[in-house]
Amino acid sequence: MRLFACLVLMAAALAAQADFPPVRAGVTMEFPRDFGAHPAYRTEWWYATGWLEDEGGVERGFQVTFFRVRPRVNEDGASHFAPRQLVLAHAAVADADEGRLLHAERSARALAPLAGAEDGDTRAWVGDWMLEREDGGYRTSVSAGDFAFDLDLVPDRVPVLNGRSGYSQKAPDPLNASYYYSRPQLAVAGELTIRGETLRVRGQAWLDHEWSSEILPEGARGWDWIGINLADGGSLMAFQMRDAEGDALWGAATLAGPDGGVRTFGPDEVEFTPRRRWRSPRTDAEYVVEWDVRVGERRLSLLPLMDDQELDARASTGAIYWEGAVRLFEGGVEAGRGYLEMTGIRERLRM
Repeated sequence: MRLFACLVLMAAALAAQADFPPVRAGVTMEFPRDFGAHPAYRTEWWYATGWLEDEGGVERGFQVTFFRVRPRVNEDGASHFAPRQLVLAHAAVADADEGRLLHAERSARALAPLAGAEDGDTRAWVGDWMLEREDGGYRTSVSAGDFAFDLDLVPDRVPVLNGRSGYSQKAPDPLNASYYYSRPQLAVAGELTIRGETLRVRGQAWLDHEWSSEILPEGARGWDWIGINLADGGSLMAFQMRDAEGDALWGAATLAGPDGGVRTFGPDEVEFTPRRRWRSPRTDAEYVVEWDVRVGERRLSLLPLMDDQELDARASTGAIYWEGAVRLFEGGVEAGRGYLEMTGIRERLRM
């Protein structure tokens, strides 16, 4: 697995010098086509997170992400085993009783039926781990050493297009951008197995799908991102790109109302302010686990389900990051739940 991580990093170095399709403003997303893979682009991911509650009232978080990478290595080779596309997967469960994140990872070259990411509609898999869209909803299944889950995720609204109709700018240079939509307020039901016990669970989830050909913007080290299902039925996505000193280089947000109305916010309207930090006993990385967040005129705060939600993915993507369940408060009242992601804390994120 460490060898595979080295392959990913070497492929990224080669790919940074290669030509890929650019991300351009004004491109209209089409569904279900854009639910599926875009193999010409450099990187892509489908990312599902959510809060689950079992029949005893215990709440936990879950996360599953499938990455597709085009390394531009030996694409014209005749071998059926050439790594024309790589597929990587991360999965995790946040359980406060455990006191730390339970997580696992997988990686493989795309080679049916072992692993792949299909065009035309959502279907990504590595072995028996999978995420696919069927009958208008999604199903994900993961089996790892410490946990497993099999969940149905059902949307009740059309995708929310982030940025300018799905064109999400990441830096002052408009070339640094991705195509990006979200599926908030997914109703979740299924089974979660943890510590050998299988539980029936229900809850709310969020799914992001993003693809791009760009590397991390010049001067950026990583990002802070939130995807929150709001208690009023709306949703909030917000992020900031961060430099080595922790200062914001760029930011944006998308606020969707329960009625389907969408408002977007630019870098002058989005601000992340650290409140409390936690240091990992394993990696010595220091993460901001409580934030104040300003989006337009709204003042919000984030509190984690638990502090230790660090995910060490050095065996696949080479990254260590914090990916965790959080509650959002406004005026001292809980106003939503979702996930917070923080990357590039120990070192610049390699994409």
